[in-house]
Amino acid sequence: MESRAVLQVDIEGWPRLRGGKVREIFDLGEHLLMVATDRISAFDVILPDGIPGKGEVLTRLSDFWFRRTASLVPNHRQGIDETDWPAGADRARLGRRAVVVHKARPLPVECVVRGYLAGSGWKDYRKCGAVCGIPLPDGLELSARLPEPVFTPATKASSGHDQNIPFEQAVALIGKDLAHRVRDLSLELYRHAGEHARKAGILIADTKFEFGIRDGELLLIDEALTPDSSRFWSANDWCPGRAQESFDKQFVRDYLETLPWNKQAPGPSLPEDIIRRTRAKYIEIQEILTGSRFTGQD
Repeated sequence: MESRAVLQVDIEGWPRLRGGKVREIFDLGEHLLMVATDRISAFDVILPDGIPGKGEVLTRLSDFWFRRTASLVPNHRQGIDETDWPAGADRARLGRRAVVVHKARPLPVECVVRGYLAGSGWKDYRKCGAVCGIPLPDGLELSARLPEPVFTPATKASSGHDQNIPFEQAVALIGKDLAHRVRDLSLELYRHAGEHARKAGILIADTKFEFGIRDGELLLIDEALTPDSSRFWSANDWCPGRAQESFDKQFVRDYLETLPWNKQAPGPSLPEDIIRRTRAKYIEIQEILTGSRFTGQD
C-alpha cells in the first residue's frame, strides 16, 4: 500500500487552470494535463484524508472505458499519445494518474443514466412515483431494476449539490438536437458498458457522463464509468428491497452517516480501517472490470 495519499499536485512551470474535488487541470497550450489526486469527497465536502491509489484507479479505469467506447463516440483522449506529453514531464510520478487531453467546451448538463432505483432517484420516486419527471410503475422497491434505463439530466454545480432537472430543461440549456443526441449516446454507452460489466458479475446501477464540444465535434470528456461517477453492485448479491453493498465511495458515506457531523466543511478524518477498506473496493472494481491487476505504486 502507498505510504500516503496524493492530495495536491503542483508542477513547476505549468499553470494550473483549475482544481476540482479530485482533479487538477494544467494548461499545456493546445492540450490540458488532467491529474487525478487521491482526494475523496462526501456530501460535497472534500475530506482531509485521501484514499491512496484512488487517482490511479480512476485514471486507468476511465482509459479502459474510453478505449472500449471510442467507436460509439469520440473522447478527449482520442488521438493523444505519449509524444504529446510536454518535455520534462515526470511520467514516472504522474503517468499512472495523469493524462493529456484535448481542450473542449463542457456542456452545462450532467448526463445521468439510471438502470436501478437508488440514491436521489429513489428519494424522488418515493415522493411522487417518478424520477426527474419520468413516471415509473407503482410498487417498485429500493434497488429495483427499472423496466428500461432512464436518462435523468442534472445541472452542473461548481459548489453544492447538482440538481436533477427534467429533460425539457436540458433542451432549454443546450438546444433540442444536442439534448436528444447526448441522451441517446448516454443510454447507448450505459447499455454497452452494462453488458460488459454483467459478464464480469457487476451491475451498473447508475452512472454519469460528461460531454464537451471541440471544433464542432461532440466528445466524451472528464471520466467515464468509475467508482466516483457510478454505482457498482455485485450481480450475485443484488437483492431488491434493501440497500446494496457498493464498489464505490458509498462505503465512506455510510460511515460518515454514523457520525455527529453536520455535513459542512471541514469534514471529519477517516479511520485507517475505513481508508484501507475503501482503497480495497476501488482496486477490486478496477480489477474485475478491466481483467488486469492494479499496478499502483507500493
